[in-house]
Order: sequence, then structure tokens, then C-alpha cells
Amino acid sequence: MSLVNLLFGKPLASYQDRAERIGASTGVPIFGLDALGSPAYGPEAALTLLIPLGLAGIHYIVPITGCIIALLSVLYFSYRQTIEAYPNGGGSYTVASQNLGPLAGLLAAAALMVDYVLVVAVGVSAGVGALVSALPSWQPHTLEICLAILAVISILNLRGMRDVGAAFIAPTYLYLACLFAIIAIGLWKTIFSGGHPVPVIRAPAPVPFGEAASLWILLKAFSSGCTAMTGVEAVSNGVTAFREPRTQSARRTLTIIIGILILLLAGVAYLCGAYGIGATVAGSAGYESVLSQLTGAITGKGWFYYVTIGSILLVLALQANTAFAGFPRLCHVIAQDGYLPRAFANRGRRLVYSHGIHVLIFLSGLLLVLFGGVTDRLIPLFAIGAFVAFTLSQSGMVWHWKRTGGRAARRSMLINGLGAIATAVTTGIVIVSKFSEGAWITLLIIPALMLLMGGVHAHYRRINRETAFRGELPTDNLRPPLVVVPIEAWNRISEKALRFALTLSPDVVVVYVASGEEETNLFQMWRSRVEEPVRRAGLTVPELVTLSSPYRFVLAPILNYILELERQHADRQIAVIVPNLVERHWYQHFLHNQTGELLTTLLLLKGNQRIVIINVPWYLHE
Repeated sequence: MSLVNLLFGKPLASYQDRAERIGASTGVPIFGLDALGSPAYGPEAALTLLIPLGLAGIHYIVPITGCIIALLSVLYFSYRQTIEAYPNGGGSYTVASQNLGPLAGLLAAAALMVDYVLVVAVGVSAGVGALVSALPSWQPHTLEICLAILAVISILNLRGMRDVGAAFIAPTYLYLACLFAIIAIGLWKTIFSGGHPVPVIRAPAPVPFGEAASLWILLKAFSSGCTAMTGVEAVSNGVTAFREPRTQSARRTLTIIIGILILLLAGVAYLCGAYGIGATVAGSAGYESVLSQLTGAITGKGWFYYVTIGSILLVLALQANTAFAGFPRLCHVIAQDGYLPRAFANRGRRLVYSHGIHVLIFLSGLLLVLFGGVTDRLIPLFAIGAFVAFTLSQSGMVWHWKRTGGRAARRSMLINGLGAIATAVTTGIVIVSKFSEGAWITLLIIPALMLLMGGVHAHYRRINRETAFRGELPTDNLRPPLVVVPIEAWNRISEKALRFALTLSPDVVVVYVASGEEETNLFQMWRSRVEEPVRRAGLTVPELVTLSSPYRFVLAPILNYILELERQHADRQIAVIVPNLVERHWYQHFLHNQTGELLTTLLLLKGNQRIVIINVPWYLHE
């Protein structure tokens, strides 16, 4: 078995696509890791901003989480409707494009693409950051560990959907089992203690009295907690990955993901309030994550604690896989509309959209290298793209239901209208609260991506206009081309090219560049070895043209001669037959001057529609 097949699996035929499709149980770890991993950092992000409020700040986490869950519920109903209305995938991009216009679609696409790239970089680095905080001796190797995890996720995704699902099922469900066990035990202890449970290990006590709660602080905490909603879009982008009936499978997967996420967020928020657990300052000597404090307070720091923390770290590192599931499929839909290179619409050897995966690997890897695997400054940025897409999707669905009409449509339109308002307000809060922390970078990148995609689309439209055929096939003025055969010397390579030229046209010109006495030797050989055999065969004798080059230039004289010949024969095509030597080994390429390849390149750059280039290869057999 070759190394490529060992790493990425054997190629899959197109008819095997049905076997690669997934169900809800596999779809949860493939499309849900980003959302399901967010309880490990979403509540903590909100609690961090509530630290100045002291003990009072902890009690605000429940109403803040309630608002997040309410918004998440609206998004859930909206994306269920999106999946049913648009079963070919595309999510916010498709909804916005078809209902709000191409510009809104490009805005949604650019926002989602930025968000997906940041999900990978931030997800991998967050997991590794938690790992090296538990194992400080690994700190100097942070970047190497990040890139190693990225490589593993990349290889798994290039192997196909089934392999990804098989690899991620165990860590995903272990993580969920541990968190649900903690929440269940914590709730049991809270209920039977009258709402005042005694922690096994007491968390660091927050300041009893802090600043007064202001609306701005609460809004910032809400916007930070909204990072828990990134990844909700992924299922609607990947509907085509599910087995039939795919709409029902996708909706069932979305229901499971959102249902679990709501239970986890609600449970963590409630128990943080019950046990008095707040955030600690990241990077400080006494830093401990909220989930670590909560697990220690409920179960202590025995074997279960370490299994739980290990599963959390693993899911945090692997949650980047959601972007690998969503980004290539989003690029596929955009490319089908002509806003990205068409290669993104094609599936690779394992029936995945490998070009999108390659781009995602490169961009996220570049971010990890630029920031040394520590991407804390990027964390405030990656919710912006998601909420811009949410807002456009909700607004697009309003117009969708308006066109559809009917009583059920009016109810759906009301839900999506409320969602559009809520997500638009949230988007504004996130942008304003995170602007000084670097959100302005995202606000520059998104328009730049829109311009890029618009340029790709304009290019394809120009090509379509220029190459579109109108009318019947013209049959007038059909005649053999004027054939030009450039040669370096008379040998078997030149012989093969000339033999092919004689089959194309009676008008053949052989061009040779001479810089000295070798011209006389070529003429003597030409009469005996070419002219006489051609006459005996009853064919028109090709013309030998020698171009003088006292300064030993080769390409320029040939190129100028061909272009001049094309000008002199305005009513004919010029066929240039380029003899090429093909080496058996790559390193032999450097032993030859590659004149044929260079001439082909120059003719492509400087020629026009009437110049046709034909390469005639000579394969070496050593």
C-alpha cells in the first residue's frame, strides 16, 4: 500500500457517495463539536467580564445565560426551517443570496468564511492552551502541538466523513457523559441541601462587594457569552452530507446539538451560582477554569476529575473539526455560483471537497504560526462573522416566508423577524464591545473577501461572454494550417515532430536558429535525409528556414518569426509543433535547457486565437 493510501485512504468512486453519508449519531460529533465545546469557555467568557462586580456578578450569569438560550432557541427554529427550505445546503449564504440579493449573500459568505478559519485557529490553540496550563513543561512546544493537532484533524477530514465520525464519536460522547454526570450530581446535591450545597473543594472566593452592575458591563458579558453559539450554522451548510431522508437527518442532528447545548449551558450557569464559582484572571498564578472549579467543587479532584478535564481538553482541541465540516461545503456552494474558483466545487479522491480543506489548513495554520499558537487576541473576533451570518439568514427567511404566503408562513415569518431583530442587536453589541479588542480587523477582512469573490465572479462572466457560441458551426474558409516546426538539431525528436507535421498540412516550415557554420551542415543533411524521402512519398517538401542569431539568442528569433508569419497570413491558422524531451526522473529535468517549454509559455503569453500550439513528446527510455 502506498503512503498516500495509508494516510488518506484508497480513492472512492462516485457511486460510493451513498455509503459515505452519515446519520444523526455521527453528525453530532462532525457538525456539533464547536457548539458542544462552547460550555467549556462561553460561561467563563461572560463571568470574566463580571469579575469587577464581585460576588454579585456570579448571580448575573443565570439571567445572562437565559438570554443566550432564548436567542439560541430562535436560531434553532430558524435553521430547522432553513434546512427544510434549502435541502442542498449553503445555510446563511444561500438564504441571503436567494432572498436579499447577491451582495447580502457575499456578505454572509465572507463572514462565515472568516468565522470558520478563526474557529480552527482559536479552537486548536484553546485546547492546547488548556493542556499546557495543566502540564507547564510542555509550554515551549505550544506551536508544535497546535500544528500536530491541526495535521491530525486535516488528515482525518481528507479521509472522508465516515472516518471523521468514527474517530470523533468516542471523545465527544465521553465529554458529554462527564459533563452531564457533573450537572446531575451537582443538581442532586443542590436540591438535597436546600439550595446551599457544600463544595468538596472550595473555589477561590470572589470579592464580596465590587462595582455596581451597569448595563454596559452586562451587555459585554452577554456578547462574550454568545461565543457559545458559534457553530450552529454548520448543520445547515452540510445537509448534503446526511443520508436519506437527509432533511430529516439534518434536522434531527440540529435538534440533538441544540438540545444538549441548552442543557449544558443552563446546568453550568445554575451550578456556578449555587456553588459561588466565578472566573479567575487568565494568566495569573491562581488561574483555574470555571469547569475545573465546578468539577472539583462537585466531585473533588479524584480520577473522575482528571477524566473529565481530559475529555474537555480533547474536545476543545478537536472542536475545530466543525469548521472542516462546514468551510469546504460552503466554498462548494459559493463556487457553484461562480464566486470562487471552480475547483472548490469538485470533490477529491475521498469524495470530500478537498480544495476547501487545503485552503482552511493553510489559513488556520498561518494564523497559528503568526501568533505562536497563542491566539487569545483572536478569541473576541470569531463571534462577529457568525452573528452577521445569523442576522442575514434570519432576514432572508422573513422574505422567503413573505413570498411563500399562508397562515403557517406568517407564523414562521414572525419567528424569523424576531430572530433577525435579536441577532442584529446582538451583532451590534458584539461589534461595539469588541471593536477596541481587534474587531476592526474582521470588519476590514470581510469587505476584502467580498471584493475578491466579486472579482472572481466578474472574471467568469467575462469568460462566459467571450467564449459563448452563437449560431451554427461556421464551415467557410476551412483549410489546413500553416505548420511551423522549431528544431534545435536534426535528431529523432525533430524527426517525430516533422512526421506529425506532414500529416496535418502540405505547408510545413521547419525553423532552425543558427549562430555559426552549423547552418551549412544542416543544409547538406536536409537534402538527403528529408527532401528526397518526402518527394518519393509524393508529399510537399517542407521549407527549411534558418534564422541567424550572432548573439546566440534562440527563443526571441523563433517567437518573432512566428508572430510575423501570423501577420503575413491573416486568413490562416498557424500550428506550432514544439518537440519536447520527457525525462524519466524529475532530477534529469535540470540537465536540459527546456527550450520547448519556454517557447510554449511565450507563445501562450504573446500569441492570439489563430496560433495553435501542439506539443510532441519524446520519452526517454534508459
